[in-house]
Amino acid sequence: MHPQLEVLLELQDLKAQKREMGDAVAESSREIEQRIFRVKPEDAIAQLETKIQEMESDLEPEIANRYRQISSRRERTVVPVLEGMCYGCFVAVPTSVARSNEAIHWCESCGSFIYFVA
Repeated sequence: MHPQLEVLLELQDLKAQKREMGDAVAESSREIEQRIFRVKPEDAIAQLETKIQEMESDLEPEIANRYRQISSRRERTVVPVLEGMCYGCFVAVPTSVARSNEAIHWCESCGSFIYFVA
C-alpha cells in the first residue's frame, strides 16, 4: 500500500478517536471521567490533535491540500472500493482507474481518497 495512503488511513482513525473522546467527555460526569481516564480527557484530546497535525505535515503538499478539503466536508476521507463501487458515494469507479493501492487515487464523484479491497 502507498505510504501516503497509510498515513491518510491513520489520520482518519485518529480523528475518529478524537471525535469519540469528545463525545464521551460531553456525555459523562466528572467523577466517571476521573475513574475511566488516567489522563484528563482534555489533555488526551490535545495530544491527539498534536499527533494529527504532525501527521498532516508529513503528507506531500498536493495530498495534504486535498485531504484538508475533503476532511472539512466529510468524516471519512479515505474509503474502500468494493466490487468496483466507491463506499464514500456508492458510485461505480471507472474501469480506467488502475486497481492498485501502490498509487494514490480518489473518487471522481465524491473526491474521497480510495483504496481497493480484493
